[in-house]
Amino acid sequence: MRSFIAIDFDRELKTRIAGLQSEIRRYAVSGRWKHIDNFHLTLKFLGEINPNSVENINRILAGICSSFSPFKLSFSTLGYFPGQEKIRVLWLGLEGDLDKLLCFQKTIDAGLKEEGFEPEKRRFTPHVTIGQDIVLNSVFESIMRLVDPKELPEIRVRSIYLFKSEQINFKRIYTPISEFCLI
Repeated sequence: MRSFIAIDFDRELKTRIAGLQSEIRRYAVSGRWKHIDNFHLTLKFLGEINPNSVENINRILAGICSSFSPFKLSFSTLGYFPGQEKIRVLWLGLEGDLDKLLCFQKTIDAGLKEEGFEPEKRRFTPHVTIGQDIVLNSVFESIMRLVDPKELPEIRVRSIYLFKSEQINFKRIYTPISEFCLI
């Protein structure tokens, strides 16, 4: 079962992100765009897990979340991870309680090591993916001037989720398996 841990968003925020995504799509020649239901902030990608390990993962995440209080994030910028001849990942950057978010993510990373998940070697870059393999018909910097992620609503992080990721009818579906509330 392919899985990841993430902060999910309410329908209003997902709708607003989709609106911003639509504005950007007008300047794209091609690409794979995230479906509105799949907008989230990934804290840790687990990959393929044994369904029998879910109970232990749940125990670890419940313990971690019980030691963190809710916090706030907001959107800051439009950015991308480059690829060859195209934008590999187009994303929305975040600001706000980033120190708390980074500490939270590192604690999750370290806590899951006991379950056999290696900590991420790359630096955690908090972002919300809106598209992949994007080819634009305009210069990226000119598009950045046309959209303002800061107009999106604030994110109140009160819980995280363990998600299952499945490919159904050529569409990626993310289903929450467990929710963990911050205290």
